[in-house]
Amino acid sequence: MQQTPRQRVSDGAMVSVLSGVDGAPYTLVLVLPQLGDFDSLEYAWWVRRGWDELAAKNVTVRAVGIGNRESGQAFCQFTGFPAEQLWVDPIADLHRQLGLYEGLSLQIPGLAPGQRAWVNLMLMCAGIASPGTLAEVFRGYRGDRNAPQLIGDDEEIKAFPLPPLRGRFFRWAGGSGFQRPFELATLRLRNMAEVLGKWNIYVPDAAYLTQRGGTFLLDADHQLIYEHRDRGILDFAEHKSNPLTFLTHLPATISPSLLID
Repeated sequence: MQQTPRQRVSDGAMVSVLSGVDGAPYTLVLVLPQLGDFDSLEYAWWVRRGWDELAAKNVTVRAVGIGNRESGQAFCQFTGFPAEQLWVDPIADLHRQLGLYEGLSLQIPGLAPGQRAWVNLMLMCAGIASPGTLAEVFRGYRGDRNAPQLIGDDEEIKAFPLPPLRGRFFRWAGGSGFQRPFELATLRLRNMAEVLGKWNIYVPDAAYLTQRGGTFLLDADHQLIYEHRDRGILDFAEHKSNPLTFLTHLPATISPSLLID
């Protein structure tokens, strides 16, 4: 992370992923899969949702995703993730250096690398070589009383091909104050519609579709104090109901300089 420069989305500069974090009490590095992946978009949503908590605990955030600068710009525009805190790695080199799971890699004769990745990805979506994926898909439909409510009652969600929905719609499916049935599935449908509508932007090289990511929390000396390595699709967090639970043991000392608009 320190020694190999990669392209920063905000200005196109080739700099270290840990550039500008010297002196930060904690640095959270999200090594994301393809920027058009379910996991990347969903994880960015949770991080933006928890940004005040991250700031209160003096956690500086850095993210690296598979794609190019155009992918990164689309990703930031859609998710609200700060472009100055996102780097891109077109060939998943950092992922390999960190030994992250490459996903199912059946070598099917007669197919190009991108075509093989597609077949392997579909098999992973069915739970093959991707433990927990099907259970997590079903959780998105059935709801989760251990997870927070995801969509505000007055918030409007546009998830093609569904008509625009307001958050109060999900009250009819089960109430409020927790993740209601179909709530997470609707957010995932919105993410899918976004990516499919801009597929060539989000996925400039389909050869890396199966590559998984990881989460790394570093202290002020850049020593690792927490990690999670994804084992499959939708496994970007150890605690699925609230992916930022691993931050709860950190002390809260507000640092306004870490806040963003």
